[in-house]
Amino acid sequence: MRTFLLLTLCLTGLIARSQPQPYGWSNKSRLLPDKLRLLPVGLTLWHTNNPCVPVLEGDMYYWKHSTMVRAEVSDLELVEAGSFIWYDSTGWHPNMRYNPDEFADTFVCPQGKLQRGQTYTYPKNWRYGKQAYGGDALWYVIAKDRSGKLYKGYGLIETEGKPNAN
Repeated sequence: MRTFLLLTLCLTGLIARSQPQPYGWSNKSRLLPDKLRLLPVGLTLWHTNNPCVPVLEGDMYYWKHSTMVRAEVSDLELVEAGSFIWYDSTGWHPNMRYNPDEFADTFVCPQGKLQRGQTYTYPKNWRYGKQAYGGDALWYVIAKDRSGKLYKGYGLIETEGKPNAN
């Protein structure tokens, strides 16, 4: 009975380790979270100011930056957008997630339809908090063309922990 119990515990541990991580980054030897891997790049996504340093206003720190996205391959329709954050040694964690309606409002992109070559901007994609600490965010957009083929775009924003970090 003791051997059976020990074997069951070992198998349970192996099965648990082989399952994808709940936050979608199962292969730590690869940079991108699972949902972004293997999709072709068809959008450009970038941030300004990047790196971004905190500014103290009253009792709050603000990391003031904008996020832009542009469809490169053709006209595309948004499927999902969002970000992962990296603030400690455990790696990427899901952060924000936008559906097409939320993206349309946030990026001023009517109906989540990205016209090829047109830049859409989230003008005040600011991080804020009572404490200044560094951390990075990987923003992404997943969109599809008329045939349903999916494309990705992604960009890293570096938020620093100290004002005027140089």
